[in-house]
Amino acid sequence: MAHLRHPEKGCPWDLKQDFYSLIPYTIEEAYEVADAIERDDLDDLRSELGDLLLQVVFHAQIAEEQGLFNFEQVSEAITKKLISRHPHVFDDVTYHSDEERQKAWDEAKLQERKANNKHLDNESVLSGVAINLPALIQCEKIQNKAASHGFDWPEVEPVFDKVMEELEEVKEAWQSGDQPHIQEEVGDLLLVAVNLARHLKVNPETALKEATKKFSKRFNYIEQQVELSGRNLRECELAELDAFWDEAKRVLKTKI
Repeated sequence: MAHLRHPEKGCPWDLKQDFYSLIPYTIEEAYEVADAIERDDLDDLRSELGDLLLQVVFHAQIAEEQGLFNFEQVSEAITKKLISRHPHVFDDVTYHSDEERQKAWDEAKLQERKANNKHLDNESVLSGVAINLPALIQCEKIQNKAASHGFDWPEVEPVFDKVMEELEEVKEAWQSGDQPHIQEEVGDLLLVAVNLARHLKVNPETALKEATKKFSKRFNYIEQQVELSGRNLRECELAELDAFWDEAKRVLKTKI
C-alpha cells in the first residue's frame, strides 16, 4: 500500500483516495464478507476477508502519511481494548451472569470514551451508536442501550399490543392523506417491530434479509410459471399471480 500511495511511482487512483472516499468501499467489503458467510463459501470468505483487511491497511497508510497513526498502532489499540474489556479472561474478575458481563462491557466502553473525550461526563446512555449503521441495526442497538437502563417492557405481551396500536395509527394517517404524517407513523411501526424482535430474541436485520430472500424465491417461481405460459407479468391478472404465489409457497417448502 505504501508503494501504491507513492507520490511519484504510485497508482493515480490510490493516490486520490482519502478517509471519506473510502467509506463506501469499506462498507461494501464488510457486506461482502457477510455474504460469503451466509453462502457458506469459505474460499470466498478467505478472499473477502483479505479485501476487508485491505481497507484497514489503506486507512492506516493514509493516517501514517498524515502523521496520525500507523497500522501497528491500530493493532496495538485493539489488543489493549480486548484485554481491558475481558477482565474475566485476562484477570481474576468473575461474572455470574450474561447481564452482569454486558453491564461491565458497556461501562468499560463508556470509560474509554470518557478517557478520549473530556466532555462526556453528561453524555446520553444512547451515545456510542454509529449514525451510519443500517436503520434496523441502529434501532436495535439504541433500544438495547435504553433497555439496559430499565426503559423497556419486562414482558413481550405489551409489545404485541403496541404493534397493533401503531398499525392502527398508520391506517389513520393513511386515511388523512398527510404524507409526512404517514411516513412518521410507518417509522413508529417499524421501530416497535424491532422492539418485538428484540423481545422474541430475533435479530431484525437477519430476519428481514431472510424474509426478503424468501420473497425473491417465490417471486422468481411466479416469473417462471408466467414465462412457461408465453406471457409476461403485466399480462396476468393479480388473482392469477396470487395463485402462483400460493403454489410457490407449497412447492418451495416441499423442496426445502
